[in-house]
Amino acid sequence: MKVTVKDCLELEGFANARVLAGGKNLEGEVRQISVLDACLPEDYDLIDTAETEILLTGFMGIRDDAEKQCSLIREIAEKGCAALAVFYGEDSIALDSIVIDTAEMVGVPLISMPAEARYSRTISEVMDRVLYGENFSNSLINNTVFHLLNFEKHSSFQDAVREAAINNDFQIFLLSEDFNPVFGVETMHRVPLSDALRIGREKTFDNEKGKVYTLIDVEGALTYWGLVNIGNEKYYMLIVDNEDSYTAGEITKLAEIVELAMGMWKYTPERDARSEFIKALIRGNKSLAYTLQDEIRIEGTDIVSVFFTKGIERERETQIFADFEKKTDLEIMDIREDDETYGMILKTGDKARAEDWQTDCSTLFGKLKEDKTARIFHVTGLNGLEGAGDAYKLIGESWTFVQNVFPYKRVFTKYELTLVNNCINIQIQGGFVKKNYMELLEPFKALGEHKGKQLLKTLETFVLDAGMNSGKTAEFMDIHANTVQYRLKKINEMLGVEITGNRIIPGLTMALALKRLDRAVS
Repeated sequence: MKVTVKDCLELEGFANARVLAGGKNLEGEVRQISVLDACLPEDYDLIDTAETEILLTGFMGIRDDAEKQCSLIREIAEKGCAALAVFYGEDSIALDSIVIDTAEMVGVPLISMPAEARYSRTISEVMDRVLYGENFSNSLINNTVFHLLNFEKHSSFQDAVREAAINNDFQIFLLSEDFNPVFGVETMHRVPLSDALRIGREKTFDNEKGKVYTLIDVEGALTYWGLVNIGNEKYYMLIVDNEDSYTAGEITKLAEIVELAMGMWKYTPERDARSEFIKALIRGNKSLAYTLQDEIRIEGTDIVSVFFTKGIERERETQIFADFEKKTDLEIMDIREDDETYGMILKTGDKARAEDWQTDCSTLFGKLKEDKTARIFHVTGLNGLEGAGDAYKLIGESWTFVQNVFPYKRVFTKYELTLVNNCINIQIQGGFVKKNYMELLEPFKALGEHKGKQLLKTLETFVLDAGMNSGKTAEFMDIHANTVQYRLKKINEMLGVEITGNRIIPGLTMALALKRLDRAVS
């Protein structure tokens, strides 16, 4: 069947393209497509085109020279070509009117390609149409529709799409917004799904209707990714072309058909059990978490850390998580909303020594905190599912206040969280316990308002911020190290104790943390 320039303009690869000249010659036959890279007059002899060939060019080397562009168009008109498609990429530079007029005069269809157009996709789709015709392009769709709409044979959407996948040699997975599998048909085991998900997390997918699915090569397996909306929920659809049999345009049409079939079957995705598991622990619903535990196939002893992050750019966090999973035998399971992430780190390998994954977790959180706006709250080293639930409770009750007590920190461990949680409980209860702690700081009041505040601030910085390091205290307060040493000596004399003593520092730390908490909530 004859394929014309006009037929090619209807392909997805030419979406939003504009015919600027030669509109009367769009019925010319197309049998080939190639890239034109000649720029200079002396290169023109290299052009070997045919009357049935579409040439693709970016006018590289002559993008700002309209005269040379006109000369090139006249040359290819003499040698013959079906059409000239011009790619200007992201610059979207408009062609000069003299170039358009020249193409019109010599009768060459001149096509302006949009910024998002790509050579590879355009070439692939044109050659598919030329070699196999329209029937080939529709065979995947026709076969899939046949199975998806066979209501007599199949009892559910899942059965129908499974039959379609098996007969057309593709795989399909529906993923939640948090990239957890909700439904899937696996017809080949070339690449583990976990590897594809890790790579997919690193990408950004356009949700605009009609956009071609994003192609990602996963160790030789061609995977296509796009967004679908079911009800008011957003999901990812992952389609694997097992034998590289289809174009991106065909896969996109396939995805659209599958999405329509979901509606006709009134298909409702099953809950995202992995996300629900985390949410159950966050809410303190341990009974539900135990119920979901078997469904998601993890053991409580697999959980080595739970965490909450805030203020980290999503794409950066995704990349850090992916790199972490590649380098360790640990897996991250998480749920995200805006710039907040709740997650847990799971053992997947044979690491027997706790210090191994403790070190890996510390490295991960250290990488995340490189972002100045990042705040990471984690409890690492847990006692099964019960411990994970308690850890989320500790984080939930303390994360807001712990930043007030330790304003210079960006990573907060179970030690800071526990200290602040105890302070909160003492603050709520008030009474004798709080009074005992606050009386430890009474001597500062006797020095007068200015001197007392100065020494108290020095002690707070020394104990809570600088880890009892006088040099760091000087840096935080922007004063000389000798001044810090002098003030600490005065504080020792005033309190009548050595403030760094093992029996002194616990009570003093609690009293100073309560003092800061008092200021934050008052």
